[in-house]
Amino acid sequence: MFDMVTKGVIDFEVGENQKMIAQMVRDFGAKEIIPYMMQWDETQEFPISVFRKLGELGLMGVLVPHEYGGSGFGYLEYVTAISEVAKIDGSIGLSLAAHNSLCTGHILQFANEDQKQHYLPKLATGEHLGAWGLTEPNTGSDAGNMRTVAVKDGDYYVINGAKNFITHGKSGDVAVVIARTGQVGDSHGMTAFIIEKGTPGFSAGKKENKLGMRASETAEQIFTDCRIHKDQVIGKEGEGFVQSLKVLDGGRISIAALSLGIAKGAFEAALSYSKERHQFNQPISAFQGISFKLAEMATKIEAASLLTYRAAEMKEKGKSVNKESAMAKLYASEIAVEVATEGVQIFGGYGYIKDFPAEKYYRDAKLCTIGEGTSEIQKLVISRSILK
Repeated sequence: MFDMVTKGVIDFEVGENQKMIAQMVRDFGAKEIIPYMMQWDETQEFPISVFRKLGELGLMGVLVPHEYGGSGFGYLEYVTAISEVAKIDGSIGLSLAAHNSLCTGHILQFANEDQKQHYLPKLATGEHLGAWGLTEPNTGSDAGNMRTVAVKDGDYYVINGAKNFITHGKSGDVAVVIARTGQVGDSHGMTAFIIEKGTPGFSAGKKENKLGMRASETAEQIFTDCRIHKDQVIGKEGEGFVQSLKVLDGGRISIAALSLGIAKGAFEAALSYSKERHQFNQPISAFQGISFKLAEMATKIEAASLLTYRAAEMKEKGKSVNKESAMAKLYASEIAVEVATEGVQIFGGYGYIKDFPAEKYYRDAKLCTIGEGTSEIQKLVISRSILK
């Protein structure tokens, strides 16, 4: 696996922390996720107790420094954690990624010291679950035209509007929410707020009924004359959108890691099945039609891994990853869908029924090409970078 780049030399050795995290996740998943994940998927139950336990393992604050109660790891360990969880269950991987990279990540990167001291310890330990509100019903990728408005009223802001497709929009204890404080379309006319669950005027709306990732809660956030004190502003008024773009650079590495894990899970399931399933007196893996599929799947997963860990390593060094994170997210998400599709094909008829794992990987993978910027948006980001 790609580990680090040092003086232009690629080192493929996996670090000890990565090995430890991978084994810890596998052990945890075998006991706490695998026995229940299909039940959660069927009922769309959001297993919040699992995230409390993940907090006890330090996985709810992977990137948060020790001084704030986190694990103090870097992006290589973070990618390992997300991909290993997603290899077991994409839903849990998605929620873990959203909590770490979006809500917690936004506070970690841009909040003042008092805000960090107040919120990060509870988020990092899993005592609190985080949400992040940017997307709106009528804007989607066009976040600059958001309609959720925050109007200054003395020492308070009064927020009205709605967000949708928000991970943990109902169950989140703390939300970072971006609202417009200036003119429509002004990239410096939006502000980030920390809003706690139970704040008057802040409520959850519809919980979405989804194709995949069904155990990860996705819901609306509704604001009706919601009064938020100026002390809850992250950074300065007008900086919210610019902050969000930087948060999304890291978030795309999260989705690349999520995609990588789903692809690996789908591949390993298909590989194992191809060795066990016999047709015409031999395992189906002996047929070129199957073995070539497996070869292409494995190759593309390796390429996605290289892109993802390269972006993570650059992020770790504090370099700009705007292009690299978009490339990793674009490629890893697209090959996750491709690998999951081929996995269903290798399973044949059994790939279409819920007694086997292929169909769940197939359903879960698609969201990776949509969330935190569609594949088309990633191509826009990449093309703008290379055409400068």
